[in-house]
Amino acid sequence: MDGTINFFTRVTALLEPGSVALDVGCGRGGYVDDPVKVRRDLRILRGKCRSVIGVDVDPAASVNPAIDEFRHIEGPAWPVAGDSIDLCLCDHVIEHINDPEEFFAQCRRVIRPNGFLCIRTPNAFGYVAIAARLVPNRFQGKVLQSAQRGRQEEDVFPTVYKCNSRRRLQNILSRNHFDSAVFTYEAEPAYLSFSKLAYRLGVAYQRYAIPCAKNVIFAFAKKQS
Repeated sequence: MDGTINFFTRVTALLEPGSVALDVGCGRGGYVDDPVKVRRDLRILRGKCRSVIGVDVDPAASVNPAIDEFRHIEGPAWPVAGDSIDLCLCDHVIEHINDPEEFFAQCRRVIRPNGFLCIRTPNAFGYVAIAARLVPNRFQGKVLQSAQRGRQEEDVFPTVYKCNSRRRLQNILSRNHFDSAVFTYEAEPAYLSFSKLAYRLGVAYQRYAIPCAKNVIFAFAKKQS
């Protein structure tokens, strides 16, 4: 049920040896220290394709060891040539985007025809996102540090949830000429690992949650030719 394993099994299935991958919001690459080997190996795309380009608004992401090249986003346009990307990865990025229309226009611009866009993001109607919206952004770093061991406060960014529902994602992908499969997923309740009781309640929720209330959205989209 591990969400990262489930998501990246699908992502890596779309990669070819000659692919150019773009990791949007690549971060500092803390996942390379994941003690779970199978999950760590799936998450690292470098070595599975021709090259991995990482882009981020945070220049600290330049230290990411899992990318071949880093480019700093300093304006609305990403520093990536048009129609140059075979697979674009957005892992826990959409929830931070203030202008989804511009964001997906950039996705459309850089991805080649028949190239792929892979998204994992919280569902605005899941209890994790609802709880997060109740916590002011200035306190979220400390809360996540407590809930997730190993999470660094400098890796926590403000959330806005402007495109975090299945319907909104489907609509914006369609407007930008992507064929897509968008669905909710209930992964292991990692945010509740601070308490055995909370974790057990999370497992029960995982088993019985209705689709619209599951905590995570997966979207896999193909740019129309």
